[in-house]
Amino acid sequence: MPHINLLPWREEQRCQRNKEFGVTCFVFAVLMLVSVGSVHYWFTQQIEFQSQRNKYIENQIAELDVKIKAIVELDAEKDALEARMTIIQELQSSRPEIVHLFDEVVMSLPEGIFYKKIAQKGRSLTMTGVAQSNARVSSLMRNIESSDWMKNPKLQEIKRDQQKGTEQETLRLSNFVLTTLQQGPKVKAAGEGLGDAPAGDESS
Repeated sequence: MPHINLLPWREEQRCQRNKEFGVTCFVFAVLMLVSVGSVHYWFTQQIEFQSQRNKYIENQIAELDVKIKAIVELDAEKDALEARMTIIQELQSSRPEIVHLFDEVVMSLPEGIFYKKIAQKGRSLTMTGVAQSNARVSSLMRNIESSDWMKNPKLQEIKRDQQKGTEQETLRLSNFVLTTLQQGPKVKAAGEGLGDAPAGDESS
């Protein structure tokens, strides 16, 4: 029986298997690298895309901040203009009132009284003056009460002050401080100032 040596064949088969195993490992390694690279590239793209979106949002926010600041400045200018318009309208409406008020101040002043100072704060008037007697101050208050442009006179202070005149007579004057409120013209009662109503039929 012939003797067959199988060692070279087995060695060759083992080498072939090793080569196949190496190739398989290499292919798997390449596939792994490709997969990892693909995943890394995908995540990189997603991060870059999100970064672009974030940058776009930040730019839009910056633009909105500029617009909001401009709107706030416009609102401030609008409020300032409205305040100026209100002041101008008040001045225009109060201008004739001031004229009437000064006329009423003069017309309500009885004999024997003169003013030393008149101060106005808002709608309040403070009158400082000198009267020959307390009765004249009372007359002044009645005149103010019946005025169309002033109301609620209040006597804050009155002091007697002796003033020396000639040798034959001595004047006793009263220094007073009076406050009152400015008002618009009093509205007349309905029918006041109107002519007689037309007469009805006289037939019975």
